[in-house]
Amino acid sequence: MITPKEIKDKTERNYISFLQSLVEQRPFERLVIRGDKSYTKSSLSEFEREIQLIHSHSKEKKGFGYALDFQKVKTKYLGVQDLPISIYFDNEKDFLKFLGKENEVNSFKSNVEIILREFPALKDWIIKNPKKVIDNSNEWQSILQVCQYFKQNPKPNLYVRELPIKVHTKFIERNKSIIRELLDVLIYEHVNTEEKEFERRFYLRYAEPQIRFKVLDKTISDRSFSGIDDIAIPVSQFEKLNLLIRKVLVVENKTTLYTTLTFPKMDDTIAIFGSGFSVFNLKNVRWFDNLKLLYWGDIDVQGFEILSQFRSYFPQTKSILMDKQTFDKFFEDDNGTPTNISTRLNLTDEEQQLYDILKTNNWRLEQEKIPFNYVNKYFDNE
Repeated sequence: MITPKEIKDKTERNYISFLQSLVEQRPFERLVIRGDKSYTKSSLSEFEREIQLIHSHSKEKKGFGYALDFQKVKTKYLGVQDLPISIYFDNEKDFLKFLGKENEVNSFKSNVEIILREFPALKDWIIKNPKKVIDNSNEWQSILQVCQYFKQNPKPNLYVRELPIKVHTKFIERNKSIIRELLDVLIYEHVNTEEKEFERRFYLRYAEPQIRFKVLDKTISDRSFSGIDDIAIPVSQFEKLNLLIRKVLVVENKTTLYTTLTFPKMDDTIAIFGSGFSVFNLKNVRWFDNLKLLYWGDIDVQGFEILSQFRSYFPQTKSILMDKQTFDKFFEDDNGTPTNISTRLNLTDEEQQLYDILKTNNWRLEQEKIPFNYVNKYFDNE
């Protein structure tokens, strides 16, 4: 037989649709929870106890909550008995008091009124996301202030903490997710939809990622950087460089970047710290298009996934020191990090075969464990 807990669980499943009906100004409709049409237990005392339990939580006993409709049903073992075939709520008050949601709904109604008075265009968003209205119930005054500012200044070109809005300086940073959803509706014609990051999406200034690189040709460092060979600049500036080079080496780990100075002299070459999957910061460096690009990462599944990512930006990319011969020579039984990637990667057949072996066995050879003399010998022939 259905229990009071099951009744409450089924009632709660109707809560979101109830909130939506409030926004749409639809009157409360009787909510019916289906009861039992049969009973298969053989103990009369257990039957009576279950009936008593349902009664004890009903409106008849508590003064609020669900009402019960009984019907005589022939049971398998106990003959004809009265079973609760229908459990229902006739009005909003009983429904909310049973769920303990009166205060929450009052707050919801008040916030919906405030939101729609300020921005009627958000009605459809509220209908789709009533729970988010509740989850942010104490923040709506500040959220709407932020939205009002962007409505009037859709492309501020300021840092978040520079915005002249009377909210806590960290408020926007803490609430980017909800604010983004609202601005996507309110200023959709001014949104950079190709960008996911909040600052770029809404034309704010932001602290750009830095591209760290080493110039491996002293002639270039002297000519272009006053002899400086270890450099970090914002990605937008890196994209504008005009270096007379032929080759770029991208390394996965910072330690490896430090050791590039021990490499044999490499004419017309720079080495870049790719910082793992952050190689996406290089995707718009169009002066790479006609250069020879080398990628050197860990021999593990993530190393090959990063290689695949980088090669999707620059198809001419060649992997180095990420082959099975190198792996077999220096592997020390280290475990890697499992991956959930199941799609075909942008790898050569040989790379894919090694990737599959690494994935199956969860193996890893970090690039730092490859001896310098082996690396230098490779670059002597490069």
